[in-house]
Amino acid sequence: MATIYLIRHGQASFGSDNYDCLSELGRHQARLTGEYLARTGVRFDAAYAGTLERQRDTASLALAAQSEAPSIRVDSRLDEVRNDEQLEHLLPEVLESRPDLRAIVDQGLNSSKRFQKAIEAVFNYWVSPECSHPEIQSWEEYSSNVHSMLRDIMTEQGGGKTVGVFTSGGTIAVLVAAVLGLPGSATYQLYEPMFNCSVTQLFYSAERVSLSSFNDCSFLRQLSVERDEKLVTYR
Repeated sequence: MATIYLIRHGQASFGSDNYDCLSELGRHQARLTGEYLARTGVRFDAAYAGTLERQRDTASLALAAQSEAPSIRVDSRLDEVRNDEQLEHLLPEVLESRPDLRAIVDQGLNSSKRFQKAIEAVFNYWVSPECSHPEIQSWEEYSSNVHSMLRDIMTEQGGGKTVGVFTSGGTIAVLVAAVLGLPGSATYQLYEPMFNCSVTQLFYSAERVSLSSFNDCSFLRQLSVERDEKLVTYR
């Protein structure tokens, strides 16, 4: 069986001028994740990342722990869902029928919890048949790109390989939903609880793919206790 490790990026810089930049904690998480994988015998034959800074930097920091790290193949199909684009174009329409959400949004989206409420609403509208906004990337285009990326990785690497894919929560949620045969409407349930630097493991053989583990951050929980540090984050 070949293995794909889907690794979410470390904590980004929510609330700063450049969200895409890893925070100091995010860089620490990425290094610890790489050390954990190397310590437990994971040796990557290939590595992929999206084009986003937080994805590429997480990959570089994690792969530094490998004795012979592969080069990182960068592909935009692994980029995150375009949350900012969706908030701009879809949130006004969603708010027309959601006075409860409007009250939350009116308080400002500088709070992580309020921001997540808005993301949930626009994401679930985005994947619905009712959403028609040609000016933004459609759910069909995004999910098709993610699915094709997985197929390409499997084809390029073939059997018996161990592959690291450094990406984002939305991308991982879409892939896991596809592996489990879930519809777009169920994807957000996998997206919301994604931890920074969590590890999701897929097995594949030929065209068959199965889910082994999802959103595992138990190693960060253990290290949090051992080091007396708060290493487990969502955002």
